[in-house]
Amino acid sequence: MTSTPILATPARFPRLMLPAAPASDPLDLDAAVTAGAFTALRIAVEQLKPEGVINALIESGMRGRGGGGRQIGEKWYSCAHAGAPVAMAAPVGGAIVGVDEFVAPARYVVVNAYGADPAVTTDRVLVENNPYAVIEGAAIAAFAVGASEVVIAVRAEATDTIQALQTAIAAAESAGYLGDNVLGSNAEIHFSVKPLQGSYMLGEETVLLKGLEGQRGQPEQQPPYTTTRGLYGKPTLIHGPQTFAAIHTILTGGLEGFPETDARTFAGTVLVQISGAVAHPGIAEVPFGVTLREVLDLAGGVPGQSRLKAVLVGGPSGGILPADAIGVGFDHDSLEKAGAQVGSGSIVVLDQHSCVVDLAAVLTRFCADEACGKTIPCRIGLRRLAEIGARISEGQPRGDEIARLTDLSVDIVGSALCDHERRATLALLSVVRYFRDELDAHLLRNSCPAGICHPKADARAGAVS
Repeated sequence: MTSTPILATPARFPRLMLPAAPASDPLDLDAAVTAGAFTALRIAVEQLKPEGVINALIESGMRGRGGGGRQIGEKWYSCAHAGAPVAMAAPVGGAIVGVDEFVAPARYVVVNAYGADPAVTTDRVLVENNPYAVIEGAAIAAFAVGASEVVIAVRAEATDTIQALQTAIAAAESAGYLGDNVLGSNAEIHFSVKPLQGSYMLGEETVLLKGLEGQRGQPEQQPPYTTTRGLYGKPTLIHGPQTFAAIHTILTGGLEGFPETDARTFAGTVLVQISGAVAHPGIAEVPFGVTLREVLDLAGGVPGQSRLKAVLVGGPSGGILPADAIGVGFDHDSLEKAGAQVGSGSIVVLDQHSCVVDLAAVLTRFCADEACGKTIPCRIGLRRLAEIGARISEGQPRGDEIARLTDLSVDIVGSALCDHERRATLALLSVVRYFRDELDAHLLRNSCPAGICHPKADARAGAVS
């Protein structure tokens, strides 16, 4: 089992994905059913039917937990209605007569439980502690969009997660919740677990599909979107485990289970992983819209004599926000305006001993190293951006590095093929936006206020001399 601790949250924070009281055996199907598991699947199959499920999601306004936060109801509708009916001709007595026989294309549902961010285990913790919630949500999705196959992509080295999924799927099939005749409805839904090995790019949905197909992991131009042309060229619905686990509450509890935060945001909860300079690092389930300050309080804040300097939000391709910006709401829209992203749900806390310039340079280099190199903005743009970050952190600028950095970032964002390239610019741009004094110290005085970077520059200068 994944060892990352689950943090306690206030009573006003609903627990919609992680169980309020950890089960003694999360794989015990009888106990899970007693607690309400598969109630939503039964409602979907026996009462709502496919269109009713999709309408309920559209009315909820719920958005995906990762990526760009697209409204999932619209995504499900797109997948369910992808592929216009095909009029076929049937031979009768050797002659061809016009007969309208509508053939719907095969469809797939994919659960992206790969967990591309190497430092974040939120999805693994969810799957291992509440596997039936993820399985139920994916089964409802398959029923709603007309898919008969669900593929769960998992890191090959996450053996505990793989075993938990396989055990839970087998139990659910034996009980009739999955398989050839789901709850007596004649619906056919089969699950498979696909271990994958790959890079950070597998977090991008078209790259994930390439990995499942055994092809080289490079993104595809969208549109056409994966809901139209996805796995093996068929309409495919892709979400992370958290999105699927949230479906249960919409169909059983209604919107009252998803406290609204703001008319411009969306309802529900999300898993965050808090690490770095905090008293109690761990994973917490928080409502969208709570402030970063409230989230940090769950981890006990910055300990001892240290003081909060900055917060990296969104993983390696996230943004670095200053201490006075922790009043921002943790939701897609608010974080995007602030220069960060929800991303993997990672929140790394930095104290006064951390150098944001060095961190931004390291993150940019990581993104450049993990990039697939399919396009020029990816292959060349990110590499040049990483070189600029390295020169700044080492106090060896070449001309106006800030202008070069911002201009190049605009070009990358404007011509990128996928979000990896676009968001790889966030770290350095957020330092330019919020930490100009520290940036100038590196550029103009070859000094690092945190005492991290300038020794490298001095050592290099000494080696040259």
